[in-house]
Amino acid sequence: MISTHTPCDRCHTPLEHGDLRCSVCGQAAPQVVTSPENALSKTVVKILRCKGCGAAVAFDPKRQALSCSFCDGAVEIETIEDPMEQTSGYLPFTVTPENAHAALKQWLGSLGWFRPSDLKSSSRVQELRPLWWVAWIVEANTHISWTADSNAGSHRSDWAPHSGQTSVRFQNILASASRGLSDSEVDAISPSLDLNTVQTEPMGAEGATFEQFDVQRSQARRHVHATLQKLATAHVRQSEIPGTRFRNIHVSIVVQGLITKRLSLPAYILAYRYKHKLHRVVISGQDTHFLIGTAPYSVAKIVLVVIAATSFLLLFLLALAAAN
Repeated sequence: MISTHTPCDRCHTPLEHGDLRCSVCGQAAPQVVTSPENALSKTVVKILRCKGCGAAVAFDPKRQALSCSFCDGAVEIETIEDPMEQTSGYLPFTVTPENAHAALKQWLGSLGWFRPSDLKSSSRVQELRPLWWVAWIVEANTHISWTADSNAGSHRSDWAPHSGQTSVRFQNILASASRGLSDSEVDAISPSLDLNTVQTEPMGAEGATFEQFDVQRSQARRHVHATLQKLATAHVRQSEIPGTRFRNIHVSIVVQGLITKRLSLPAYILAYRYKHKLHRVVISGQDTHFLIGTAPYSVAKIVLVVIAATSFLLLFLLALAAAN
């Protein structure tokens, strides 16, 4: 069995059980023997994979040999097995349902004057459900190349070209795999999570819902690479391009030593009702200070402010006209 600590021969990225090629450079993984009870998902297709350049090739009957059409290297039959992603660890719940309920009430009472005056007292919790949602935790070394135009050194022109290269190591990057939580909800609660508390079994919540990874490994890695690309672009914008205005930013990355963990992370999903309408709140399962949700506005208060502002503006214009 290939362990997560077995490095790729070419780029040293850790290989995982079920990998046929390195996720970074495409180098073929060592052949392994698995018992029937440990077999991966069923075979989808068999192809010929070049051991030199990694290309998928076809048999050339004229040459009466198995050879790569790209580099003339030797090829071997490769079975495409694409395992489904599976959770490998759980972060425990450290927030109780009572804590989550209290946090909701406190949040409802802190939303400001434009909310209904009785929002906190009249809201009724309809459902409070613990959830383990899923995400990839990523570490990788990246070599970043970029080009961009900026106002730095532009002299009489509006723009001047710039380019550069840098190396950045990204650690503990969370890439959400959840379909139950939106990106904004994930962004709101993920900073609270202590990734040093990973356990092999779920702990801390009775009757929790378990979200499952629902993508295969190849699709998951495309998502992870897209996340790294976004982070690299953000780093270039913030730290590499000189000047204060940018355009035509192009960023490419080379990834090395990619390590991906698949974790289930704790959260509470709450539904509360105010005046016959349901609203949703998501609270971190490890810190109640991190939550996000929807809440109604008071139409009467908004109308009152608009009327007051309009009246003030009208009085100001009348005073200005009288002065002239």
